Amino acid sequence: MIHPVILCGGSGTRLWPTSRKAYPKQFAKLLSDESLYQTTLRRLSGPMFSRPIVMTNELFRFLASQQAGQIGLTDARVVVEPILRDTGPAILAAAMIVAQDEGKDALMLVAPSDHVISDIPSFLASVEAGVKVAETGALVTFGIVPTRPETGYGYLELSAQPNGSGEAISLTSFREKPDAATAAEFLEAGNYLWNGGIFLFRAGDVIASFEANAPQLIAPVRAALDQGEDDLSLFRLGIEGFGAAESISFDYAVMEKADKVAAVPLTCPWSDLGSWDALWAEEQPDAEGVATRGQATAVDCSDSYLRSDDDNIHVVGLGLNDTVVVAMRDAVLVADKDRAQDVKALVNTLREVEAPQADDYPRFHRPWGWYETLCIDSRFQVKRIMVHPGGILSLQSHHHRSEHWIVVSGTAEVTVGEEVKLVTENQSVYIPVGAVHRMANPGKLPMYLIEVQTGSYLGEDDIVRYEDAYGRG
Repeated sequence: MIHPVILCGGSGTRLWPTSRKAYPKQFAKLLSDESLYQTTLRRLSGPMFSRPIVMTNELFRFLASQQAGQIGLTDARVVVEPILRDTGPAILAAAMIVAQDEGKDALMLVAPSDHVISDIPSFLASVEAGVKVAETGALVTFGIVPTRPETGYGYLELSAQPNGSGEAISLTSFREKPDAATAAEFLEAGNYLWNGGIFLFRAGDVIASFEANAPQLIAPVRAALDQGEDDLSLFRLGIEGFGAAESISFDYAVMEKADKVAAVPLTCPWSDLGSWDALWAEEQPDAEGVATRGQATAVDCSDSYLRSDDDNIHVVGLGLNDTVVVAMRDAVLVADKDRAQDVKALVNTLREVEAPQADDYPRFHRPWGWYETLCIDSRFQVKRIMVHPGGILSLQSHHHRSEHWIVVSGTAEVTVGEEVKLVTENQSVYIPVGAVHRMANPGKLPMYLIEVQTGSYLGEDDIVRYEDAYGRG
């Protein structure tokens, strides 16, 4: 039995504006009705695998649990990293958990949550090939046979060229992202793979490698586990211990120094969707090289990608060539497709001018559901709110605003002071300034309402919480 460990704490910005710090690409529905994280969970489930361990951070702890539950994986163990410390400490913490619960000989498959792998049988065959080597004590990494001189990936240098069998090959070195000329040399040499960031090993073997190559991580990560505590359905690592760990990637900490490392060439199509041109390729462009998603229409365009992530916005391209256009309600990206790798730098520019769109998402996700602002002015704000079945907001009050709730779908259980009542579709309720209140969805379908706020201050920090089902302060 293999124990999947899914790394789910990243905040990718190369797919801005769809992917942002507050709602990164692993949770977005980029290619289908399921997120990349959900397709990863499905890929790492079945007879070969035990329940997954999901390593994520404070910001995404409830989102990770919710999206796993939406596809029926209610047994996923979500481990919360209280502070970002890169993949080294995260993988070590997961290995210690697996070793403690299942023994040091237990196999772990570590994978990012945001990759696209369409041929699942071929992927599982590669995993089986890796198991044979991992059971001998090797640390196994999985690489992708290059199809072009790519400068956006790191490379794995093999001791021999892959022969197409999918068998593991000993690894000579890890190579950083190359320039174009070096990438062309790697492609021609034939004994290089793209570094896919997927690993397989026994828990005890990787812990021993940490002890030999990154011993400074052992004590703080072990302390974080000892200080950790269950929090609802999550396990929260101790912040004092984990915060003392060095921030370092797993490659740098262990893989580049370990004595016994092998690579398995993946024999299936793969993409990390690291840029908009990569997503364009996954969308299978038409004969003119045009791909669209959502409400989008291309007229006399070529080699372009048009995408709308808002049902109320229709993107129309006329005479475009080598262009990416992505529209959301609060931001629009128009870029040369050849500059897709530069979007990350663009986000940094937006941060410098303090544009909230750099990191904030127009829809704010909470453990009970989500809300989005439809209209805002100096003394009023209109929101749309969705509450999951069984979801319940905190018991709270506001110093500076009153609220008017209008239920538009479903039924809300509303508390105002000592009164508790059901508010159904087309009914409303008024919340005066200072009144203690909460809402919940007692039904089996999502509940939607429109909230109208009026007052002198409308910020989200004007909340006094008296009771919260999700343990928030």
